[in-house]
Amino acid sequence: MFPEIFCALAGVFAILGRFLASLASRIPVLKNYLPDIQQKHVTFSDRKGLQCIASLIATVEETPQSIPARTQGHFPEWLNGCLIRIGPGKFEFGKEKYNHWFDGMALLHQFRMEKGAVTYKSRFLQSDTYKINSVNNRIIISEFGTLALPDPCKSVLGRFMSKFESPAMTDNTNVNCVRYKGDYYISTETNYMNKVDPETLEKTEKVDWSKFVAVNGATAHPHYDPDGTTYNMGNSYGPHGSCYNVIQVPPQKEDLEETIHGARVICSIPFDQKMKPSYYHSFGMTKNYVIFIEQPLKMNLWKLITSKVRGKAFLDGISWEPQHNTRFHVVDKHTGQLLPGVFYSKPFISFHQINAFEDQDCVVVDLCCHDDGRILNAYQLQNLRKTGEGLDQVYNSVTKAFPRRFVLPLGISTRASVGQNLSPLTYSSATAVKQADGKIWCSHENLHHEDLEEEGGIEFPQINYAQCNGMKYRFFYGCGFRHLVGDSLIKVDVVTKKLKVWRRDGFYPSEPVFVPIPGASEEDGGVILSVVITPNQNESAFLLVLDAKTFEELGRAEVPVAIPYGFHGTFVPKQ
Repeated sequence: MFPEIFCALAGVFAILGRFLASLASRIPVLKNYLPDIQQKHVTFSDRKGLQCIASLIATVEETPQSIPARTQGHFPEWLNGCLIRIGPGKFEFGKEKYNHWFDGMALLHQFRMEKGAVTYKSRFLQSDTYKINSVNNRIIISEFGTLALPDPCKSVLGRFMSKFESPAMTDNTNVNCVRYKGDYYISTETNYMNKVDPETLEKTEKVDWSKFVAVNGATAHPHYDPDGTTYNMGNSYGPHGSCYNVIQVPPQKEDLEETIHGARVICSIPFDQKMKPSYYHSFGMTKNYVIFIEQPLKMNLWKLITSKVRGKAFLDGISWEPQHNTRFHVVDKHTGQLLPGVFYSKPFISFHQINAFEDQDCVVVDLCCHDDGRILNAYQLQNLRKTGEGLDQVYNSVTKAFPRRFVLPLGISTRASVGQNLSPLTYSSATAVKQADGKIWCSHENLHHEDLEEEGGIEFPQINYAQCNGMKYRFFYGCGFRHLVGDSLIKVDVVTKKLKVWRRDGFYPSEPVFVPIPGASEEDGGVILSVVITPNQNESAFLLVLDAKTFEELGRAEVPVAIPYGFHGTFVPKQ
């Protein structure tokens, strides 16, 4: 009896769904209030029996002297240079422990490749934070998820009064290795970067963004023009208004001692909510435009200002507020003007953009998107180090990231009718529909089939940057997430939406880095580099090299040292 009733109800709901979808197409504003039937997306999972990865998120020793790697297969003779990787590698000082994965002290890794041979070394970044914590053998400087405790040697009154002291900003830059004016910097999202020598991995200088431009920090994912001009984004807070700022850094030095001298803000975008700016990790860029996504992952400035008094870490001030939609801002790189179009979509968050390009007077933006913004809490160290059902529950509680395409039409005619799809791109099902209030409601196209859901979605996207950034492209590469860290490497064809996957059970690859074959014209003419680690004690970590076209393994270089799971990196070609 119940199955028949259930089937009948399902039929009724299906008819009702089609009716509502039809109604929404005629009255576009209803899309803001109706379930997104056409774009229903599976982002949660029900996996069981996940392998414990606690040893991948644990303190390790540095390897400051180069050691030879044991190679299998072959590394192409033309592949000469260093893969530099960065991520957390120390999670405690004395008896005090960090709470969040993002808090660990920065550890730099270098895999050097030369004429088929590979060596490895690593060094802890000698940041001021690392040094003062080491000298005191406790956590002195607060991090993203960990509030530093008052000095236990102080009196009770002294410890109480220390809550009202201005907190020191960390210079533990553990997120990415980036370039400015030909030099390499280890960066995070504070106002500090650390300049390093990619050959020795030694820190050479600490750079403060706020000494050069009026921002309180910048992202760890800048973009580069072909001439070396670099763009980034950072926030500014002040009595005359708080803004998201687009920053431009010149391509060349006028003096050998320069760092980011000449940096300037070319556009400032006011916060939608004065005391609750959006958290963002990256942005998009085309040949002519910067695309900033204001998403409903909010930073409560009052909570951040009072965090030390309240005994809370920075993470406590970030909240997912899906009652707000996501907004796209488009800035002309050449004039610094914010374009007038008002583009919105349903709430999502994106940590990493894939690529963006221009076509038929539209900006096309491809992103890895989560439908829920509460993922940051899942990466508390106590969660990552769980076992059994507890680990499964953490993984299944977070949304997965999937690649989506949005189309932002720029030349909007005043004669465009309400309800009209303004996208002229016949190759994309993404729509941009004019609303009665003049705003443009954007619905995405999924850049994948259902098989990507079986891979746990995709993150850490990379492209053939030198050839394709800001241009129409076909392929991107990333990590599949059937675990809380990447457990596969994936190549996505954004035209056919087909996948190629590399996976080995019990092994966890890092963000793929594309290195082009010198002189290659094909977009996927090159190799993929990834550092693969494992919690299996009888197995070694290794540098993997894949043929980017076939996604077949060419070779690997094993090293007999423990390597923790990290964040980002870059390939530095031999000069």
